[in-house]
Amino acid sequence: MISRRGLLVGGGAVAGVAAAGAVGWELAPAPVTYRVRRTLGLLPEPWVPDVPEGTVRVEQVDSEHLGPIDLFTAVPAGYGDGAGLPVVVVLHGSSATAAGFRDLGLPRFVTAAVRAGAPPFVLAGTDDGPAGWVPVPGADPQAMLRDELPGWLDERGYDADRRALWGWSRGGYGALRFVEVEPDWPAALALFSPALHAGDPALADDAGLDALATLPWGLWCGEDDPFRDGAEALAAAAPTPPDPWVGGPGGHTRVYWNAQTVDMLVWLTSNL
Repeated sequence: MISRRGLLVGGGAVAGVAAAGAVGWELAPAPVTYRVRRTLGLLPEPWVPDVPEGTVRVEQVDSEHLGPIDLFTAVPAGYGDGAGLPVVVVLHGSSATAAGFRDLGLPRFVTAAVRAGAPPFVLAGTDDGPAGWVPVPGADPQAMLRDELPGWLDERGYDADRRALWGWSRGGYGALRFVEVEPDWPAALALFSPALHAGDPALADDAGLDALATLPWGLWCGEDDPFRDGAEALAAAAPTPPDPWVGGPGGHTRVYWNAQTVDMLVWLTSNL
């Protein structure tokens, strides 16, 4: 296997792109993978809607469970500060941060989704913990989501009691583990390429998948995604299959995820 450093060394760049493609761009440092991809022209650019942003904020909040973290919020264009709007909470993947959501174009996806028919909503997300979205000694992102995030959203005037949950990659895995222990927290769940394989503890009989029996949930994972086997195993193990369950060509990339995001948000917010 080629090292990450090898991605930047001479002829190793091409091999590095192939290696990164095998495990998914999400699992390698985003600045490196995007720079190499643009330089070599091997992959298309992720699509981002050509629509305006609304009100976007990145604020630091102090979490009792995680310490200082960033809180991102995005209101669709034309809806002011978002007062009274319901919330879609997004859990990011391993190479992302809440402060980087704007660079990914997420505020424009909010506007595009509303223009495509979604009821107006606010997109909100925070940073994760040292092990992603699962608890470890000294850091509990699940407790932050449960005990603190609704209060922060309420303080900013949003309708924090109406909320849905979306996660991609490691955030998709974290969203699944969160609803296993807090099944009543979201009104609906959207998982983009959750980072799990068949046999993961999240799929065990006693893991809490019964939460998916009544919770509206959807699953999106490309046919070339390295976590496709885990997505199929999750769909088969859940007491109620995902609806929608979207596959199609694509890997563990923003190219695939961005192409699905507007339709996903329209579906997800229809449950709020």
